[in-house]
Amino acid sequence: MIFQRALLREFASLAGAVFMTLFVIALTTQLVRLLGRAAGGQVPSDAVIAFLGFFALGALPILLSLTMFISVLLTLTRGWRDSEMVIWFSSGLSLASWLKPVTLFALPQVALITALSLIISPWAAQMAGQYAKRLESRDDVSRVTPGVFGETSNKDRVYFVESVSGDSSSVQNVFVSSARDKRISVSMSRSGHTELAENGDRFIVLENGRRYEGVPGEADFRITEFDRYAARIETRESAEPSTSPKALSTLTLLADPTNTHLAELVWRIGIPVSSLVLAFLAIPMSFVNPRAGRSANLLFAVFTYIVYNNLLSVSQARVAQGRLDFAVGCTLVHVGMVLLLVFMFAQRMQLIRLRLGR
Repeated sequence: MIFQRALLREFASLAGAVFMTLFVIALTTQLVRLLGRAAGGQVPSDAVIAFLGFFALGALPILLSLTMFISVLLTLTRGWRDSEMVIWFSSGLSLASWLKPVTLFALPQVALITALSLIISPWAAQMAGQYAKRLESRDDVSRVTPGVFGETSNKDRVYFVESVSGDSSSVQNVFVSSARDKRISVSMSRSGHTELAENGDRFIVLENGRRYEGVPGEADFRITEFDRYAARIETRESAEPSTSPKALSTLTLLADPTNTHLAELVWRIGIPVSSLVLAFLAIPMSFVNPRAGRSANLLFAVFTYIVYNNLLSVSQARVAQGRLDFAVGCTLVHVGMVLLLVFMFAQRMQLIRLRLGR
């Protein structure tokens, strides 16, 4: 039908714009956070893009669900505002006639959201955890960020380098401060580089520098000038990857149905189900009452979306605590929203009949 093709075309065009807007906002927000952590030395600068990619894969189910909800809502709201809906209703269509085009628009996206929520996002969380562990296991020289004060892995030294060569094997203008048994030692050198011994040990070699050592407040500081000073680099053991439920595959969660694992399944299953319910809820929510203002339905829709997601989080927490059965946690919130959907459809259809004098 003509109205179905028109709706699907408008849904698709608006969905592209909405998704790109939400995606850019989410990535920009996360990028600012990562850059702040990188500036503070908490995250290596060369790892920012990787963490940003893992975040994007994890955020896609929520972004797509919100995109679908906003696209249907704004499209039908425009139809009410421009009196197009009244024309369609006068032509013999009912509010239920909008279910078919919305379903055709929503089902492919719900399938994609399901795959992302059950497979891709857990994989991204697992890869992010493994990547973070590999970064933590790097030696101190590999973690140097030029122009930023850093701390060694065992927290006994503070260092600063002005610049690092492209292969990270040599540094210039090095400052190292360490404290041990109330004695402070400060070393400064013009340059430094790494060397590999025959037995496989790695050393950092400082060249053309000076070392100050003593107890603060006392005058017996010892000053040593050196042409070459070598210190062994301790490489940290690689830790096991994170075992957080978010980083476990769906099959692993099903194979070990503990409370925390079942709670994670409540969330993963709830995202695609809620996206479909929200798409249908957008149909009655799109009604615009001129007396109540054009933004009243949008505010109610935003409030409903927030409540829906918070209720899913509450159900997940209750299942994790063992206070709610898994089957109840998976269905209770969705059944409540479906009842709201039926109620709103009945209310809107009665209002339309009154307005058309039927």
